[in-house]
Amino acid sequence: MDERDVTLLKAISDLETGSPEKLHEETGIPVSTIHYRLNNLRDAGVIENDLYDIDLEAFGLGVTVVVEVFADYTGSYADFGEKILDIEGVTQAYFTMGETDFIVVAHLSGREMVERLISDFESIEEVDRTNSTFVISTLRDSHRVLQSYSLDTLVEELAEE
Repeated sequence: MDERDVTLLKAISDLETGSPEKLHEETGIPVSTIHYRLNNLRDAGVIENDLYDIDLEAFGLGVTVVVEVFADYTGSYADFGEKILDIEGVTQAYFTMGETDFIVVAHLSGREMVERLISDFESIEEVDRTNSTFVISTLRDSHRVLQSYSLDTLVEELAEE
C-alpha cells in the first residue's frame, strides 16, 4: 500500500461510503484511479465487502451487553470458543489473557433476550461463571477503525515509500 491507498481507505472510513465520486471530492484522486485502486485493494483482501450498515437501535436490537466468561475447559480455546459463538446474539467474542477467559458482546432487544443469553451461557458445562455489563450509553461503536486515526499517523505507520 502506498500513501494514495491509505488516503482512500481513510476517506472511505470517514465518509462511510465507497462512492468513487465522493472519494474524489474528498481526496482529489481521479475517479478512474479510485476504481483501479479499490479493485486492487479488494483483490488483495484489504477491502472485504460492501455492506450496508444498520442502526441497531432503530432495528430493535438496542440493548448491548458485554459479558466476561470465566471457564474451565480442556482442549483448545478455539474449540471452546465455538460453543460461545453458537449462542444466538453474540456478535463479537475475544479470547483474552488475564483473569477473564473470553469477552463477548451481544446486541439484544430487551430483558427477555438478556435472560436467554445468560441461560445459554449457563448451559455450557465448561462455563464457571459470567459477569455481565449492560451498556448505558454508547460513546463509540464503529467497525471503521481508521476513523480513530489521523491520516498523517496512518500514512506514517503504514504507507510504503
